[in-house]
Amino acid sequence: MTSPSEVALVVLDVDGVLTDGRLWFGPDGEQAKVFDVRDGHGIKCLLEAGVRVAVISGRRSAAVDARMRELGVKDVAQGVADKAQALAELLRRLRIESRHAACLVDDTPDLGLMAAVGLPAAVADAHPAVLSAARHVTRAAGGRGAVREFCDWLLAARGAKR
Repeated sequence: MTSPSEVALVVLDVDGVLTDGRLWFGPDGEQAKVFDVRDGHGIKCLLEAGVRVAVISGRRSAAVDARMRELGVKDVAQGVADKAQALAELLRRLRIESRHAACLVDDTPDLGLMAAVGLPAAVADAHPAVLSAARHVTRAAGGRGAVREFCDWLLAARGAKR
């Protein structure tokens, strides 16, 4: 079992974790995603504490690229069908053991990712199967401060400032 203080990499899903899961579409396709500014600050705090942050998402969105670039998150994989495989490649490249990785997710396509990390976590409003597979569940819902809460929890375990 991985302790939160041992986490070297946090992998985040986007829709339902960094956003509330709603997709805004106009006649030309996806129009917007809404990100919680406090989640962004939590991500920056993790990065400043030396914890790597990555995004692995099944969908593609220019808004995700823009937001992650703004936050300094360099490892962004979108349009991913097999999240566990994408994680394995990322871990190899970063030379991080899977037991030192955590993820924060919300739905059943993420179950393989959860099984591949040392610390699987879920947002409060995650699918019941995901909640059952999680070692940690946030009080906050996805897109409503869950990422910040998870970051603060990890930082507190490390004794780091938030």
